[in-house]
Amino acid sequence: MKFVRIYSGDDGRSYFEELDASEGSALFSKAQSATAVVFKNDPATHLLDWHPAPRRQYCITLAGSADIRIGDGTVKTFGPGDVLLAEDLTGQGHTVVPKGNWTRAFVHIE
Repeated sequence: MKFVRIYSGDDGRSYFEELDASEGSALFSKAQSATAVVFKNDPATHLLDWHPAPRRQYCITLAGSADIRIGDGTVKTFGPGDVLLAEDLTGQGHTVVPKGNWTRAFVHIE
């Protein structure tokens, strides 16, 4: 079970990292505590300029897709079923450009 982590480097820029959550068993990842779950829908016109993540959270795309860009110009597209672990809590952060309506669940974690 693979997902992408975005984190803040010592230089204040955000970076992507590919991770594998297959610890636990072949069917389930290791359990984590969550503090809240929020669902959000953004239309294609809702562009998010440079911002860091407001908290540690998983962002799980349910429908639609979006491009997330980091400071070095790298862009990753997230579509249905893709999971992003947002941990870039400081620094420049990232931008988001929805491609059509983008529906996702945020799972706030400790």
